[in-house]
Amino acid sequence: MEQIKWVANTLPKTEDKNLAYLSPDISKKVRTFHESFPQYNRTPLAKLDHMAEYLGLKNVFVKDESYRFGLNAFKVLGGSYAIAKYIAQKTGKDVSDLPYSVLTSDELKKELGSITFYTATDGNHGRGVAWTCNRLHQPCVIHMPFGTTQTRLNHVLAEHATATIEELNYDDCVRKAAAEANDDPNGVIIQDTAWDGYEEIPTWIMQGYGTMAYEADEQMEEYGCDRPTHIFVQAGVGSLAGAIQGYFANRYKGNEPKVVVVEASIAACLFKSASAGDGNVRFVDGEMLTLMNGLACGEPSTISWDILRNHVHTFVSCPDWVTAKGMRLLAAPIKGDVPVTAGESGAVTMGLLYNIMKNDDYKKLREELELDANSKVLMFVTEGDTDPDRYKSIVWDGENSL
Repeated sequence: MEQIKWVANTLPKTEDKNLAYLSPDISKKVRTFHESFPQYNRTPLAKLDHMAEYLGLKNVFVKDESYRFGLNAFKVLGGSYAIAKYIAQKTGKDVSDLPYSVLTSDELKKELGSITFYTATDGNHGRGVAWTCNRLHQPCVIHMPFGTTQTRLNHVLAEHATATIEELNYDDCVRKAAAEANDDPNGVIIQDTAWDGYEEIPTWIMQGYGTMAYEADEQMEEYGCDRPTHIFVQAGVGSLAGAIQGYFANRYKGNEPKVVVVEASIAACLFKSASAGDGNVRFVDGEMLTLMNGLACGEPSTISWDILRNHVHTFVSCPDWVTAKGMRLLAAPIKGDVPVTAGESGAVTMGLLYNIMKNDDYKKLREELELDANSKVLMFVTEGDTDPDRYKSIVWDGENSL
């Protein structure tokens, strides 16, 4: 069985110029924007006390994004905010002047005209962009990589988007979407990864994710937790991980929680970059087929990498069986704890935490992270059963890999 791999962060630091974009003050403003949506409700933060006791920890908190906007995943937070920021820039407004009622108005549509929004997605980001465009009555074009299931394509098509599954991996789909947007005089790419020359919109997307971090921080305080000691967060290109790391590094400056970034082993570009130790990014290519399709990204986001290399404690590479274990643990936790329906890309952190605490093959990692009876651990279940058939095959039927 393929093993979990990990590396402590010893990377050379930079001037950390991107951290300021993810402050709690900015996240509060972003949350106010999202609160204007009639679909907005704060998603639950499950407090798994019995699981924490079983694992030998003080607290285990799980932010459950399966309830976000009825879309079963968190990604709409980033896409909707980035589109609003783009429209604000285009119309000379502040995003605070563009609540949901204005964004979806006929008056704004008339002022803007038609804009085609392009993106690439493994599923959740594209669905969030399509959902937003549908409500703005704007067209969008979405490219999905080889291995995407028909269910995930259907979710996007249901929002009246133009969407296709390509014979390309995720990173090549991004390049295809970017090229088409560049060739369209009324087109723009809304992509949740950054590269040299394309960083403003990805920054807005990361800021959009700040609503989730702000809510979790607020909810932990309501539970009487002063701060998490550890945060486990999954990564594809790293935008989510960078957003979470950025928020909590700002929030607890000088006393940061230990952040553990977790990737699918077949697409572990951040782990590979951290292992090299020189601060330069490393890419992963090929088909990258994994249960964790939302994490099957081989090229790190430049903005996120800058934040992560400066602040993350440990980078971890996990095979598919780890997320399968996490899905089952959350679906059927210790009696008395609330079950959480966690999809394949949302549960790997739970599977990892379990193995760190219960499997002595990873005792050294447990000691490195100083996980013990005083530890207060926060995780983010970023999606529910976005593909119900695959979810059942893993949780009910015992599937561990593709």
